[in-house]
Amino acid sequence: MRMTMGTAIAGVAALAVVGTALTAAFEPVSAHGPTRQKVRESIEISAPPAKVWAAIGNFQDMGWLPPVTKTEGQKGNEIGATRTLTLAGGPTVEEELYKYEPEMLSYSYRITKVDVKVLPVTNYSSTLTVSPAPDGKAKLEWAGAFYRGYPNNDPPPELSDEAAVKAVSGLYKAGLEALKKKIESGS
Repeated sequence: MRMTMGTAIAGVAALAVVGTALTAAFEPVSAHGPTRQKVRESIEISAPPAKVWAAIGNFQDMGWLPPVTKTEGQKGNEIGATRTLTLAGGPTVEEELYKYEPEMLSYSYRITKVDVKVLPVTNYSSTLTVSPAPDGKAKLEWAGAFYRGYPNNDPPPELSDEAAVKAVSGLYKAGLEALKKKIESGS
């Protein structure tokens, strides 16, 4: 059997097409939908870490956060403790404590129920940590991870990644500033 140059070229071209198709079939596919967003804000407070921890360390009291008008909860600072935050205007946020480390001046919690119109996030978890800073000051860090309020592709602007990050970052900054002012003024 004799192969002509034209047949050989056609065979090579066919193999190239099959190879390209196989390569494309096994390439990773780009994911669609939301990605986990993260926000980390911190502030230095002119007070010892123990004093800052005393102000934030009780999971059942989030009265230092500006939009919170009332905190009600159960189980104190035990793992699994819950709290309901009532915000100005009446909406509520339900949260659960899942890590409490007073020796590390840190605790972590998750939101178990919130209307995305109040805070445009889902699957939110957060950690508050106090650490020493220079000159006897304390550093308070608030870090959170979450998904945007709209779980599918093409979210409306108010439930987008950008809206979620802006809302959480704004909340953290306002809370940290309010706490700094409260502790440093001695109130």
